[in-house]
Amino acid sequence: MSGTIRDILEEKLARFEELEASMSDPDVLADGARMSAAAREHGSLAKLASRYREFKRMSDEIRECQTMVADAGDADERDMAEAEMKSLRAQREEIWEELLSYTVGGEDSHRTRCVMEIRAGTGGDEAALFARDLFEMYRRHAEQVGWKTEIMDASATEMGGFKEIMLTFEGENVFRDLQYESGGHRVQRVPETETQGRVHTSAATVAVLAEPEDVEVNLKGEDYRIDKFCASGPGGQHVNKTESAIRLTHFETGIVVQCQDEKSQHKNLAKALRVLKARIYEKKREEEAAKQAATRKGLIGSGDRSQRIRTYNFPQNRLTDHRVNLTLYKLDQIIGGDLNPVTEALINYDRDQLRGDMIE
Repeated sequence: MSGTIRDILEEKLARFEELEASMSDPDVLADGARMSAAAREHGSLAKLASRYREFKRMSDEIRECQTMVADAGDADERDMAEAEMKSLRAQREEIWEELLSYTVGGEDSHRTRCVMEIRAGTGGDEAALFARDLFEMYRRHAEQVGWKTEIMDASATEMGGFKEIMLTFEGENVFRDLQYESGGHRVQRVPETETQGRVHTSAATVAVLAEPEDVEVNLKGEDYRIDKFCASGPGGQHVNKTESAIRLTHFETGIVVQCQDEKSQHKNLAKALRVLKARIYEKKREEEAAKQAATRKGLIGSGDRSQRIRTYNFPQNRLTDHRVNLTLYKLDQIIGGDLNPVTEALINYDRDQLRGDMIE
């Protein structure tokens, strides 16, 4: 990731123009899947590209006005140039605020699809139940904002929790908003199995991965190994007797993905390939970030999954996000799916950190 918003915008505009060119490429036009993927990503970048081009045009006009002021032959000519420059700067400031909204969250903020992985951490059965609660929270939030949700794979426990669950989301601003959920989540509450009313602490981790388009991660059959096996449920009982579950191993990176949620082997393979591409893309992102470790240092959008980002205290009906010192005493509403107050606080913090990068 580059160091400033201007760099990120230049990268996104370059990607938009690259997609424009590719959509007239005969090879892409002949491949329906590639054409569809390119068109979808092109559409997601269209507003940003249009506004950034307008921003650049106004910046050029402002520089022309500055030259006119410096070279003005009389006071009237200079006053006219200064008035025009003031008007252009005000208009450019409005566009800048729009661009901030498009850009906050990093170079992948325009993504309309993402993969989420929720895993139970320390805390045994209670951690698995907490992982289920997080899944339900995100699912309800998706319903409220109009996102599409699909379960890719799940490992359930006998008590109804999840050791891990993997799902995808699709919709406007989906990656921009959900990427802030990456990290360690801690819960403090009295478990259903606790007979003496003691508060227990357990944890789960969330990872949110941008889902790339097919034109960005082009996987070939020889790049990975397919293993087929029988799907299983809690307690090791077979869900079916056929080898419908799929495990993929990517040779270059060693990444392993499995999907068994569907009864159809073909559907599980399609899901597994989507997740594999997302993980390969994420690995490339992490490698690039490692090369530029100082870039945007400290921003909450960095997605560091080793840190504890949030505490859910049920006895106090309190949620605390430790990255921005945000405390809300309406945990019941948030767990019910109303994540907007949390997401808005995180985005506003990120936006404030970036605000000084744009204007010359």
